[in-house]
Amino acid sequence: MKVLDLCCASGHVFEGWFASEDDFRVQRDRGLLDCPLCGEADVSKLPSAPRLNLGAVRGPQDHRAPEPGTGSGQVPGIGAKPGLQGGIAVHGNAAGRFVEALSDLMRSTEDVGTRFAEEARRIHYGETEQKAIRGQTTPKERAELADEGIEVYTLPLALPPKSSLQ
Repeated sequence: MKVLDLCCASGHVFEGWFASEDDFRVQRDRGLLDCPLCGEADVSKLPSAPRLNLGAVRGPQDHRAPEPGTGSGQVPGIGAKPGLQGGIAVHGNAAGRFVEALSDLMRSTEDVGTRFAEEARRIHYGETEQKAIRGQTTPKERAELADEGIEVYTLPLALPPKSSLQ
């Protein structure tokens, strides 16, 4: 199994697992790959170094964080370089948490599309039952909702995310 670092044309970085390098190329050429964040089909492979699992050869290692005052001088997990003992790939964990939260949001809300402002008003004024909704609105409609005291949150997405987030 090959784990490849991939990037879409919008700049989102993610991993893909493939049986082989050829499997990646076949899927890409057939249009079967797309970005899990934005759905962009223009996906390319990023350069990456192989990871060799030699734990069984070298034996167990001590993965504890260095004692204060020793080691690299970095706080474990903060500012440390990915791949070094005590470090974390902050961008990977953050992106994973973001995708997970976005997926939860998509499952727990009703998509009302371009009727968002109308539905938000109906809920706010008690004309329909309380429910979590999402949809699209114009900047003018959003400002009008705020003036009426209707709290809305704008998702920082250029495109609606795919419905089947990985």
